Amino acid sequence: MLKGKKIGFIGGGKMGNVLISGILSHNLMPADKITVSDVAKDRLEDIKKTYGVRGTADNKKIVKDADIVILAVKPQIMAAVLKEIARAINKSKLIISIAAGISTQYIEGLLKKEARVIRVMPNTPALIGEGAAAITSGSHATDEDFAITRYIFEAVGITVSVTEDLMDAVTGLSGSGPAYGFVIIDALADAGVNMGLSRDIALKLAAQTLLGAAKLCLKGDKHPAELRDMVTSPGGTTIAGLKALEEGKLRATLIAAVEAATLRGKELGRKK
Repeated sequence: MLKGKKIGFIGGGKMGNVLISGILSHNLMPADKITVSDVAKDRLEDIKKTYGVRGTADNKKIVKDADIVILAVKPQIMAAVLKEIARAINKSKLIISIAAGISTQYIEGLLKKEARVIRVMPNTPALIGEGAAAITSGSHATDEDFAITRYIFEAVGITVSVTEDLMDAVTGLSGSGPAYGFVIIDALADAGVNMGLSRDIALKLAAQTLLGAAKLCLKGDKHPAELRDMVTSPGGTTIAGLKALEEGKLRATLIAAVEAATLRGKELGRKK
């Protein structure tokens, strides 16, 4: 799908590195077809050395040479980057943004020229190829643009399609969600230590248990409630633990966390 195309990354931070690694490890395109720009000279040199890709400090050159431009910059500097590259944009370029809180309409407004824009909200488990990315199309993006974007991001995890108005909810759920999972794993490990397990064993059991539960949800055909009932015997240990979770309002707290993160995402989007 990427045969004959060139990709340019504006921004060489963590997610940019993850995508480059995924593209190369899955042989989606050769390294010499990828160019990266970054304001940090040392980081740019490290990326070039690690992946064998091309590097430049000139964002306009990135746009000029690439068929697909991935905007992997922080939301706070997005406006400045868009204004810098706007004159180099034309209808032949596909623009993919992974900046949280920045809408396709906002990007289109600064780039103009009926820019073909796709917005993606990835998350950090993409670092190990287990990411979850939501994709939404701008008003001028084509079905092929969407398919190409999905192809790229499925190299580092799974993808889903959502409408633009739901992207903040995605940020609150899967964008921030790994942090919630880390807190739960840490708490379960603490509980194991409290009950007499060593720290390393408790942490390994906690992490693998959540990993296994997640895979059962993704690879099976049963609802999480059905899977829960499968391990919940009348009067047994699991129901005693579940009762404690309900009394501690774990479910309500997680719902509130996603809501709070979603609202914060909306707020940051308004401040751009």
